[in-house]
Amino acid sequence: MSGSRVETFHNPEPNREYRVDIRCPEFTSVCPKTGLPDFGEIRISYVPNTLCLELKSLKHYLLEYRNKGVFYEALTNQILDDLVASCQPSRMTIVGDFSVRGGIKTSVTVEYHGDTVKG
Repeated sequence: MSGSRVETFHNPEPNREYRVDIRCPEFTSVCPKTGLPDFGEIRISYVPNTLCLELKSLKHYLLEYRNKGVFYEALTNQILDDLVASCQPSRMTIVGDFSVRGGIKTSVTVEYHGDTVKG
C-alpha cells in the first residue's frame, strides 16, 4: 500500500482542535503464511491540522488490503504511515483489532505525535 494516498479536503475549522474518529468494522486482509483471510476492525482517530481525510477514498484505500498478504503489525504501521503522509495530522492513532484466530486475539496500536511515531 505504500505510496497510496488517501484524498483529503481542507479542514473546515483549522483554528479549533478537535478529534475525528473513524471505524472500519469489516476490515479484511490475508495471512501471509496461510493465505487465509484475516478479519478485524481498523479504528482511526486523529486531530486534523490543515487537512481532513476524505472517507470514500479512505474506504477504497482500506479495501486494497483485502487481497494482500501482510502481518497485523506491518499493516497497522503502514496504514499509519500512509494516512499521516496524506493529511499531516497533529496527532493520529491507528488500532488494528483483529478477530480471534487459533484461539489468539490480537490488537495493534500505533501512534503519531507531530513528527514522531510511537507504538
